[in-house]
Amino acid sequence: MNGFGSFWRDRRVFVTGCTGLLGSWTVRSLLSRGAHVVGLVRDNTPGSDLVRSGDIRRIDVVRGRLENQKLLERALAEYEIETVMHLGAQTIVGTAVRSPVATFDANIRGTWTLLEAVRRVGRAVHIVVASSDKAYGAQDDLPYREAAPLLARHPYDVSKACADMIALSYHATYGLPVCVTRCGNFFGGGDLNWNRIVPGTIRSVLRGERPVVRSDGTPTRDYLYAADGAEAYLHLAECMAEDRSVWGEAFNFSTETPLSALDVVRRVMVAMGEVGEPEVRNEASHEIPHQFLSAEKARRLLGWRPRFRTFDDAVPDTVAWYRGFINGFDDDILTPERIAA
Repeated sequence: MNGFGSFWRDRRVFVTGCTGLLGSWTVRSLLSRGAHVVGLVRDNTPGSDLVRSGDIRRIDVVRGRLENQKLLERALAEYEIETVMHLGAQTIVGTAVRSPVATFDANIRGTWTLLEAVRRVGRAVHIVVASSDKAYGAQDDLPYREAAPLLARHPYDVSKACADMIALSYHATYGLPVCVTRCGNFFGGGDLNWNRIVPGTIRSVLRGERPVVRSDGTPTRDYLYAADGAEAYLHLAECMAEDRSVWGEAFNFSTETPLSALDVVRRVMVAMGEVGEPEVRNEASHEIPHQFLSAEKARRLLGWRPRFRTFDDAVPDTVAWYRGFINGFDDDILTPERIAA
């Protein structure tokens, strides 16, 4: 994907949200390249793939919350951090609707606290901030392009739009080397939020149950394999170190193949050899009908392309991970080496 060679060897990287789906994959990719990873961990999450794989024992762990600026300043200074992967957030749309203040605290305050800590430490730290396609809100002009306005309206979407703009403001005002990523729905082994469509469908099939679609099945979304997401974040950070012109930019990462919720469930079922139809409940609220991204800017300026070009390419590995997880076989956990094989 790039020619940076030993760029990450011994590089000191601070990862927020390291126990989450994307965080676990990102840490794994960094460790495979020889990086010195420092992870911010708020809660004990024994089901996290970072914990189950043993990778948490290979990193330095800082215990605490994103909103604790003194803690962040200490960690950034004492570990002499060179790159920050800011993946920490409250990521569930339904939770944001039920608990907007907690979501705003984690996603908005947590972002400005981290950026301010970097500014106050005064080191030349490259920062990749995870926003979301939800920041764009509902728009008629699709696919989303980075120049589109951020029209978020509901709590989760607004929290990501605010974090997005705050991050770019720290570059525009203080010159911090910041880039923002906007991605669609991540999926892959390690996602234990069973309300999400991919893990929920796989678990239902493995249990002999009928998969559930919470919406009416028509909303379309981008789906990006978590391994590709992790590689995209690393690739962007490498480009930031080589080319200052990308600082202060936002980038969409996408396979550019949007799928409806019903199509996703059916594709997973087919991959698992399952026949029949899911149960469509049509009970979801505050959902944007159609969201999908153009990745043209990332291709043009970063030379980025996903390894898994389609959803169907990544489903077999994802299903294999969950079969192993549900059956209790940790040796089925996928690694970057197995993915590359």
